[in-house]
Amino acid sequence: MNRVERNRLVVDNLPLVGYLVSEVCAAASHLSRDDLASAGAIALITSADSFNPDLGVPFGAFARKRILGAFADDMRSSDWATRGARRRIKETTAVQDSLTAALGRKPSVDEMASALGVDRESVLAGLADAARTVTTLDGLTTEYLAADIPLPEESLLVAERLTYLRAAVAALPASMRYIIEQIYFEDRAVKDLAAELGITHSAVSQQRAEAVRLMRDGMATHYSDVPSPEIVPESRISPVRRMAYLSGVSEQILQATRPPAVVLG
Repeated sequence: MNRVERNRLVVDNLPLVGYLVSEVCAAASHLSRDDLASAGAIALITSADSFNPDLGVPFGAFARKRILGAFADDMRSSDWATRGARRRIKETTAVQDSLTAALGRKPSVDEMASALGVDRESVLAGLADAARTVTTLDGLTTEYLAADIPLPEESLLVAERLTYLRAAVAALPASMRYIIEQIYFEDRAVKDLAAELGITHSAVSQQRAEAVRLMRDGMATHYSDVPSPEIVPESRISPVRRMAYLSGVSEQILQATRPPAVVLG
């Protein structure tokens, strides 16, 4: 698989990262969406680099495992719970699950306290701790946690590709950039954006689609192992506007990779 194909996989599957971030944050609202999104984006890139379509596994399923693995690593690094706290949380949630199955509904705090042989305050404390810890990671399977760990030289390639991807987003026309950022990074619904911007649902979708095509052009032009003359533009805007965008991507890349200025004392 050449770089053009890998770049396409990354751009096309950006929504997967946003979706998984939302799923995880819905279960553990204390987590940082930005940190998870960053970890997920890097995992998406490493997935595209190591993906082999000949194995017959859909890329979405292949990348999902590695993105979740990256989330797990990020959550573990920021987990606050001691071993004792984890044990209490596990006991509280286990009793809650057992009573839910037995009663056919969510048990009350008093019912849980009676089952555990503790007071209401202990149950409430256990539930509060459970809501802000990463105990849910214990439910992830081993294969989810077996994310590929890139070698040092691979890490450089991942960082480089992420720089180019960010540049491709940053160089988009303001309206397209806003739509891409809101949909893919802020998990906004298209209909909400349409209402905010005062345009139709279709107009938002069209701008999103054209922005993705432009990003593909940008990645293909500036981060590709295919000679430039062989690259066929996907975006449908005028050649002048496309060239302006590609120039903007180049400027963004130069800014991101320019070494810091040395101040002489």
